[in-house]
Amino acid sequence: HTVHWGRMLCAPRVWPDLGGPRVLGTIGILTLVLCSCSGQPVSLPWDLPAISGWEHQGGLVFIHTESSLYSLPCSPIEMEVADPTYRWVQDRAAPKLFSVTKEGHLLFQHFQAGNSGKYSCTISYVKHGVPVSQTFHYSIFGYHVLRGLDAVLLFHSKLCEDERTKRFLWVLQDKLRQLEIEQHCKLQLNATFCFPSLNNPSEEFIIQVQLEVSLFGPHWDKHCNSQDMETVTDCYCKTVWHNLGQVQLALTGFFKEHKSFHATGTDIPSVNFTNKFVGFLKTKQCSRGYGQTKQLQRCLDCCIVCPPGMFNPPRKSQCSLCPVGTYSLTYGVAFCAPCKDGMITRVLGASSMMDCVKKERTKQAVSIVQRIPVLLLIILPALLAINFLFILSSCYWFYQEYQVTSPRASKMTGSTTKMEMVTNFFRFPRQGPQAGPDAGPASDTSHLDTSASQGGDEEHTHGAPSPAMTSNLATVTDETTPVLTLEDRKDTF
Repeated sequence: HTVHWGRMLCAPRVWPDLGGPRVLGTIGILTLVLCSCSGQPVSLPWDLPAISGWEHQGGLVFIHTESSLYSLPCSPIEMEVADPTYRWVQDRAAPKLFSVTKEGHLLFQHFQAGNSGKYSCTISYVKHGVPVSQTFHYSIFGYHVLRGLDAVLLFHSKLCEDERTKRFLWVLQDKLRQLEIEQHCKLQLNATFCFPSLNNPSEEFIIQVQLEVSLFGPHWDKHCNSQDMETVTDCYCKTVWHNLGQVQLALTGFFKEHKSFHATGTDIPSVNFTNKFVGFLKTKQCSRGYGQTKQLQRCLDCCIVCPPGMFNPPRKSQCSLCPVGTYSLTYGVAFCAPCKDGMITRVLGASSMMDCVKKERTKQAVSIVQRIPVLLLIILPALLAINFLFILSSCYWFYQEYQVTSPRASKMTGSTTKMEMVTNFFRFPRQGPQAGPDAGPASDTSHLDTSASQGGDEEHTHGAPSPAMTSNLATVTDETTPVLTLEDRKDTF
């Protein structure tokens, strides 16, 4: 018996009319909240004229599948009240009778996945002449230890017909029933295949039978009677490991003893099926409708029942949301139920038939989703064409602007160069080697040579200068660089 109590939460459901001053009413409300959260019986200094009630969240409760007997108390704490009455309900539409003890404990025998759900227990009593009630809410989940066993059986037979094979399987399962009782397990024949023998294909056939072994048969947990969560969970794990080895040994001995099975009937002749092979495979797979969610901290590899809106088919390890167009109403389903014709669910994980709506309501949304690829094919080429035209127009305008501004810039550059050359020339006149003492001061001609040559080039481009300037430029260009002597410097001053 495994139970996990979450943190207890409490909130007032029905508040009495306290009367009196406003301050006194506020103190009374605070007193009720503190008492209900602490789990202590309510004791007020005055008589309450109306019924009082509180709601508590009891938390999560985990019960192992096929538990022989599980007892869930109404209140997680001991309550010393006089003549209490208990009422258990479950949040499902169909009413259900529960087995409740006089102490208010809810009893589960051979707990199944469908017993999972949300339960509430209301305890009612009288305190200081006032009727009082407290309601505790629980979320109950089934789980099982993650262990299993698969067996593969091979039988030889002269015939391979459906009627004879069905009769043989019925005989085989009937003989295995006694082994189930002795080993506290369940044996289920899952699949059967028939194919010709390699040695003699025309006259001999091989019947392959897959046998699934569940270790949670009647009274499998008879040695685990503790009420402590940790102790009982450890006991379950050890019991499963022990039963796994015992069932394997028992099946091996059974097929050594029973080598042949005869399938007979009123309308079919007797056929002999001879056992030739038995193989075992230890598995770690969740049962159908269960998945690994790690909600049970004490057993992280245990499988928890799938809640409504989810499912888990055989041989899978995780619960999955119901696909669009399906739903699941109960806990522990292997497959989700489809909506009626012409109806569909809008989202994944539907847990009610009300989630199924007519397809016309979602037709518009579906059509928009379907049109998205077409819209992209139309819009993308247009955007690319616009970008290409923008790039071409930008290049064209840049080229036009360059053509217009380039001659003006060249002309202005040439004019500026000539003006600088003339200014430098007249400011620092050049004197040839034959110049007399009246000549002006000379300067470094390295700059003038460069300016002169540039000016000469510009003259061919932009027009001919005056004759005087041409003569002077030619003289400066042809002369060598003069050296300023001391005598010339004196004449300058």
